[in-house]
Amino acid sequence: MNKLTVSLSPHVHSGDSVQKNMYGVCIALLPAMVCSLYFFGLGAAVVLLTSIASCVLFEWAITKYILGRDKVTIIDGSAILTGILLGFNLPSNLPIWIVIIGALVAIGVGKMTFGGLGQNPFNPALVGRVFLLISFPAQMTTWPVSGTVGYLDAETGATPLSLISSGQIDKLPDHIDLLLGGIGGSLGEVSALALLAGLAYMLWRKIITWHIPVSILGSVTIFTGILHLADHTQYVSPELQLLSGGLILGACYMATDYVTSPMTPKGQIIYGTAIGILTVIIRNWGSYPEGMSFAILIMNAFTPLINNYCKPKRFGEKPRKEAAK
Repeated sequence: MNKLTVSLSPHVHSGDSVQKNMYGVCIALLPAMVCSLYFFGLGAAVVLLTSIASCVLFEWAITKYILGRDKVTIIDGSAILTGILLGFNLPSNLPIWIVIIGALVAIGVGKMTFGGLGQNPFNPALVGRVFLLISFPAQMTTWPVSGTVGYLDAETGATPLSLISSGQIDKLPDHIDLLLGGIGGSLGEVSALALLAGLAYMLWRKIITWHIPVSILGSVTIFTGILHLADHTQYVSPELQLLSGGLILGACYMATDYVTSPMTPKGQIIYGTAIGILTVIIRNWGSYPEGMSFAILIMNAFTPLINNYCKPKRFGEKPRKEAAK
């Protein structure tokens, strides 16, 4: 008798495939990639190409020579996507050797240590990014100014989040610059509009659902709105918080990772709301100006618990009270 085989996550509907959805997210990131290349030039190209190539190479090498598997998984697009997202979390003037270390940690520690795609509890790109932030804080927090297209000799300056953290709210760029990308920061922070265009594409193609992005952005809006109303001299408006840093990148492309996020709509809303609240707490009262990466990784750890709590009712199962009679 044939048995039903249930594989590891991510699980997708009939007609879809892991490979198709991974490349779909890569396509959604193309507008933001073009913007990063426009604003940071050669530096963005070097960092992105190094990150993507390193992630693919390390996954191939670990799969073939360490895990000893005949089937190489680099064609499924997950390593390429990890490389893009890792690169989007890095400054455009980061030395190549640091980018390579980040890729090794992302793939080797964040993904392949647990067995590969579908078994990693934490988002691999964020594992690599946080490792680099802790190991190389000076290099990871030296941000090129938008419009300086050099590589290691790029002009550097403060990011909107660092200005908010230091209380220099009057020096923040206007909303148009934040929306279009005329700011300093990592490659994935340059254009909120480009990131939102990619989100619209993913929702249209049904690559992701609205639950996680909307719950993150909604909880951040409500929480920061309350703080701003309580003291507008100390806490910036919700729209400045939404458009600054890696909030939109994280909410749309990293928190929505199939493997490390909850499976049910209810669980995704709980997960996204908690990420939004944690991000605001870390941004306002933590040691780092940006809290998105830490918030996502913290909630990645709670995903199994959320899945267990929000487990859908089994078909044909009787309510507990009725079953007890």
